Amino acid sequence: MVKSGLSAGWVQTVALKLFVDREREIEKFVAEEFWTIDAKFLKGRKTFEAKLYGTASGEKIEINNNETAEKIKSNLEGAEYRVVNIKKGKRNKQPAPPFITSTLQQEAARKLGFTGQRTMRVAQQLYEGVEISGLGTTGLITYMRTDSLRISDEARRSAKAFIASRYGEKYLPTSDRYFKSKSSAQDAHEAIRPAVIDLTPEKVADALTSDQLKLYKLIWSRFIASLMSVCVQNTTNADIEGNGYIFKASGYEVAFDGFTVLYEEGKDNEGDEVKSVLPELEKGDILKDKSIDLNQHFTQPPFRYTEASLTKALEENGIGRPSTYAPIVTNIMSRSYVERQKKQLIPTELGKVVADLMAEYFEFIVNVRFTAGMETNLDEIEEGTNDWVKTLEDFYKKFS
Repeated sequence: MVKSGLSAGWVQTVALKLFVDREREIEKFVAEEFWTIDAKFLKGRKTFEAKLYGTASGEKIEINNNETAEKIKSNLEGAEYRVVNIKKGKRNKQPAPPFITSTLQQEAARKLGFTGQRTMRVAQQLYEGVEISGLGTTGLITYMRTDSLRISDEARRSAKAFIASRYGEKYLPTSDRYFKSKSSAQDAHEAIRPAVIDLTPEKVADALTSDQLKLYKLIWSRFIASLMSVCVQNTTNADIEGNGYIFKASGYEVAFDGFTVLYEEGKDNEGDEVKSVLPELEKGDILKDKSIDLNQHFTQPPFRYTEASLTKALEENGIGRPSTYAPIVTNIMSRSYVERQKKQLIPTELGKVVADLMAEYFEFIVNVRFTAGMETNLDEIEEGTNDWVKTLEDFYKKFS
């Protein structure tokens, strides 16, 4: 016996195994040293950054120690830096789709610091309704347990009218944007959206608690932005040669803000994308180097799961359903299998022991493929395309 009062549900155990496997990856990880050579160049009065890529012959350079980095820096002394290639273009940044349960929990964790349980509790309040002056008790969002990206025609029309009125026709895409749900989606409910488009967060702010307002603004903004024009960016990529070495610089500037005037999706890891604006560069330009810096780095172990990234992993692997993402984490933490350190979720020694015991004695259950397959089998039973007796027999023969 390990400890009394424990549990090992077939979904939560697989989630626990994800934590434990990731932690062991981190424990086994051996950092490797590498170096970068970063330059700051001057064009006119504008400074911009570039990174050493390789040689002028096209060979990429990997720098694994300080000695190699110092040798290259020495070779660069007195170099004349010339722009040898410029590539300019445009790219369209697409808005994120409206929320489903999993993405709402992920984004609320990233942007608001909410746990999944807190997110769903507040969403339930917004769905059931709040007292609004002049309107009475009013439900502010559609049903919050859904895996569908479907949007009703009425909601789409209302959103388009609002966007045209608030931002202008140029903020509407040339054709309606539709989002495709996963093939496994049950599609019983629409995507999570404001129930009444014209009830903006500003209009209902006085009727909501702080948590309710934060979450409603997130849902409302994400939905409206999902139906707006793309963000258009002008991109520039430059190759700069000096003493036989090539530095690469890239950047972009926003030509049209589109949906980003209202909302941009959060990132799991800070620094995923950094905006850099380059000065006007032309092929043949001679640049002045302000600095050539050697920077030591070490490869990083895999990131520990946060509640947001775990929810994403569960969804991608077909584990659980919209109604179970938050309870999975709550159950694991309530039994002290996992503890929270800031935003990271880390398995305890108890959690490792339980995961190891379950993997030893119930190996066929404690794996992602079985869990996802069972979810599919249950869906097929519900649809009448699978035999529930045979499904139980196949499982119980191994389990007994």
